[in-house]
Amino acid sequence: MNGLTLAYIGDAYYELKIREYAINLGYRHVNVLHNTVVKYTSGVSQSLIIEKMLAEQILSEDEIRFFKKGRNHSSSGRKNIDAKTYTQATGFESLIGYTYLNDLKRCDELIAIAIEIINKEEGLNG
Repeated sequence: MNGLTLAYIGDAYYELKIREYAINLGYRHVNVLHNTVVKYTSGVSQSLIIEKMLAEQILSEDEIRFFKKGRNHSSSGRKNIDAKTYTQATGFESLIGYTYLNDLKRCDELIAIAIEIINKEEGLNG
């Protein structure tokens, strides 16, 4: 699969896991759920997550390759974020898509690390 196809499935799975996480925190009001989920799923947050994962050497060489595959195949971007942030976020989604399809346990580990990164950044205990 190409990087954008991996990002497509990765985006869906990551969003689902983050929604589950928000519900498990006890939130029930839809606006609160939405605002909580956006903290973890925005392009800016995903870019931050992948930068921290790379800096902390959390990813295997194979995982880095699939991150780059998505990052390098990213399209022109979105209006609300800069091109670098968008490509980093697409690469993160590609990484999630790759691990979802090949090693679900590892995928869930990476999502748990992503949650920890954002919680630390936001000063949350989660």
